[in-house]
Amino acid sequence: MVVTQRTVLLAALRCRCPRCEQGKVFLGLLTVCARCSVCDLDLSEHDAGDGPAVAVILLLGAAVVGMALGVEFRFMPPLWLHAIIWPVVTFPLAILMMRPFKAALLGQQYLHRASKMERRSGTAP
Repeated sequence: MVVTQRTVLLAALRCRCPRCEQGKVFLGLLTVCARCSVCDLDLSEHDAGDGPAVAVILLLGAAVVGMALGVEFRFMPPLWLHAIIWPVVTFPLAILMMRPFKAALLGQQYLHRASKMERRSGTAP
């Protein structure tokens, strides 16, 4: 199977292995599997670091602030209602966004490391 940018991103949206697109990337909520259960790809060598968290914070933060301002100017709810609404909206969205972002970064690392290895050896990984 040819691994391309498109296949890696589609696999990331489904939180699947970037090489075979079948095996799961996560054991639990955000814990990355050591190896793919289908193709035995070593996922432990790929580290997403803080990149996905920063992306989620920036994107979701901007969206939630925009929504909060829209609600404030349109409905003018009391502050205590804002304090209840926005954490209930933000935390689940952050978790839902974090998994595909983390899988996408792992997939990008796999894609670029694999293509580097291909160029060096002249064969597919």
